[in-house]
Amino acid sequence: MTDYVSRREFLTLLGVSGGTAAAILAGTALGLLPGGAAAATLDLQMAGTEQRRIAILGGGLSGLTVAYELSKRGYDCTILEASHRCGGRIFTVRNGDLIDEIGNRQYCDFDDEPHMYFNAGAARIPSTHRNILAYCKKLNVELEIFVNENKTSYVQDKSMLGGQRIRNIEYTTHMKGFMAELMAKALDQEDLNAPFSESEAETLLGMIRSFGDLSEDDLYRGSLRAGYATGGFLEHGVQKEIIAFRDLLKTPLGRVLISANEGDTGPMLLQPKGGMDKIVEGFLAQVGDKVKYRAMVASVKVGENGVDITYDQDGVRHPLQADYCFNCIPTHLITGINNNFPAEYVSALKYVRRGEAYKAAFQAKRRFWEEEDIYGGISWMNTPSLQIWYPSHGIHQDKGVVLGAYDYGGGMYHTRMTQQQRIEAHLSDGEKLHPGYGQLVEKPITVAWHRMNHMLGCSARWRRSFSRGWSYEEETHYKTLQQPVNGRHYLIGDQMTMHSAWQESAILSAYWAMADFNQRIPVTQA
Repeated sequence: MTDYVSRREFLTLLGVSGGTAAAILAGTALGLLPGGAAAATLDLQMAGTEQRRIAILGGGLSGLTVAYELSKRGYDCTILEASHRCGGRIFTVRNGDLIDEIGNRQYCDFDDEPHMYFNAGAARIPSTHRNILAYCKKLNVELEIFVNENKTSYVQDKSMLGGQRIRNIEYTTHMKGFMAELMAKALDQEDLNAPFSESEAETLLGMIRSFGDLSEDDLYRGSLRAGYATGGFLEHGVQKEIIAFRDLLKTPLGRVLISANEGDTGPMLLQPKGGMDKIVEGFLAQVGDKVKYRAMVASVKVGENGVDITYDQDGVRHPLQADYCFNCIPTHLITGINNNFPAEYVSALKYVRRGEAYKAAFQAKRRFWEEEDIYGGISWMNTPSLQIWYPSHGIHQDKGVVLGAYDYGGGMYHTRMTQQQRIEAHLSDGEKLHPGYGQLVEKPITVAWHRMNHMLGCSARWRRSFSRGWSYEEETHYKTLQQPVNGRHYLIGDQMTMHSAWQESAILSAYWAMADFNQRIPVTQA
């Protein structure tokens, strides 16, 4: 009996071997996946003659979005921001800026030049995140290309090739070649040919051969795509020596290298010219007069007809009465604020964990990466520092700022270190990619989000099991928090989405809340 491979199963296999982009492309062609949609639109009624008061707790992107949209429609908005700045995890660091890490306050000493900055939080915008891009257009935020993957950047693992660094293009080309060889051999088996017609099978086999640059006998014998050992311009290029499949498999970095430029991380990414906080500046140009800084919320009491809030500012406690409240304070911090939320709501707030993201950056004395043909992109190491990012902006300037470490999953490793220990660790790791690294960089800064004041953590973590997906308990907690308390208090932010850590998510959470709010308020006449 023949075992057939359905088109759906084939898409799954293609996603594993060729990445998300390959699966999406094939799925769209087969009519199994939907096409894209336009940016969301808001159909909100005007406030009318009744001046409804809106309290917005937190000046993160979702809070700024609510203030912008409702203020335009005549609502009386007040933003209470506990910090000295708005933006939350949109945090661009420049000369003189404070890094308000509890127990490790730092001031940035980068050269005071427009291109000398570091996006310590949000750093890239996918081209498919239509709503944040729409706001960039509305707010006159100029954008430029962000290079996420660069094939001339490096890969390094002490378990692979004796710790020798190799170019990204060498690793990915050889890995794809060997993977394609395995797929081609599998398609030679008659039981896998059955679901396709002869022409379809030949087309698919041709795609696999092209994907891996296989020889005519469906074997991988290396490829000029990995770069030339010598020549290639004025004389014939000599192919680089092939790296054995068993050596490539010695590093776990292949999982990220093969799938780079997939989903939200590519291939087309953007960044605001001059720093991610240009988006915050754009919003504040419209609603900056609504913000009260260093205003720490002390209590939130939701009633049938409104929300009573108290906050501390400059050592004085103030009341704020509002008709409705939109709250983007991180869930774990809300539980420490005096409130009268229902028990199940508080339980849901306590359930959400926080990511452990950590970043570090150095000022480079010269743009040494450009001397090695690297313009933007990421080098990967199998070390706790994990990544080095090269700036996509400021090309051919004398200096630049490099991200010297980015650990988004186990950031507590560095968070628990002293500042000096962190710096020494990053310099040691960077040496593995760039010999002499310690003499090439200076003026370090580190950002441990678990100790950043008024944040104490990074993006929300809902799922406890990534292999099984969302549990019934998680779904229940999520839906509990999504509904407004007494129809008056809304929890917003990327924490209230199933795709946290993105600016697009924060905006969409605000849109959902405002749309629900719009259905609850009485229709008034202007």
